[in-house]
Amino acid sequence: MLKLTNNDIVLTYKDYLLNEKHYSENTLTAYINDIQTLVDFLTNEDLGDLHYLTSRIAKFYVASLHGRFSPKSIRRKISSVRSLYDYLISEDVIEDNPFEGVALPKVKKDLPKFIYEDEMNRFLNNIDEKSVLGKRNKVIFELLYGAGLRVSELTEIRITDIDFINAQILIHGKGSKDRLVPIHDFALAEVKSYLNEARLELALKQKEHHDALFLNYRGTPLTPRGVRKILNQELEKQASAMKISPHSFRHSFATHLLNRGVDLRIVQELLGHVSLSTTQIYTKISREKLQGEYLKAHPRAFKKGKEDESENV
Repeated sequence: MLKLTNNDIVLTYKDYLLNEKHYSENTLTAYINDIQTLVDFLTNEDLGDLHYLTSRIAKFYVASLHGRFSPKSIRRKISSVRSLYDYLISEDVIEDNPFEGVALPKVKKDLPKFIYEDEMNRFLNNIDEKSVLGKRNKVIFELLYGAGLRVSELTEIRITDIDFINAQILIHGKGSKDRLVPIHDFALAEVKSYLNEARLELALKQKEHHDALFLNYRGTPLTPRGVRKILNQELEKQASAMKISPHSFRHSFATHLLNRGVDLRIVQELLGHVSLSTTQIYTKISREKLQGEYLKAHPRAFKKGKEDESENV
């Protein structure tokens, strides 16, 4: 079998993820960072290299991650290196996956954070659109919520991806899976206004032409990190107590549609989920919302048992 150094393996696998799997830059970076954690462990513990890693060392490695990383991060890191070894098997570099069957920590499944409809409307309506950046920010959050986008999908939108006639946007999702999502008239009007006014002004700050829909204050394409920073600044500006991330707008999109009776499979298509089970987590949020509204509204829900005891005859 071919002997590869750690560096050879990492570079070869990186090339595979980029050119064969067509992973995004963020996903690619996450995979390589996870693999580098294993390489650093092997180097520091003087346990050899990736090529000759055994199942015993694999278990030792998993144990070393406890206390340093959360259960969720540990599972992700092991998933990354397990995928690496599956790739090496497919290339006839090794015969067995040392991480096959290793025990992983259980992860408590927290329900996604979402924003109630009145809170969402208040947040969106309070964005100051007087400035160029304010106009841009309004469109950012209108689309995150209006189309249920991941923040990486939002920043990858190109102007040519927007179909103004059919009111649709071509979204470049995970794993190079494209999908068309509808956009409502109000959000579409906001996009048109942004393109004709704010984006044009931002684009003039750079000599080089960029076709990204969203530009930062320097006129270069906006990044996911930039969106998170913009959200934090907007929350602070509005003196809002909400503890949310850009992904909360996607969660809210799904939850609000389900609360209003939209079929689960339609929501699945809109979100770009491969598996229906991924979308089903939102049904629990909807059920809890339903129960909460029921308990607040039903007349008998307010009846106190103690009041009846005094009327016993």
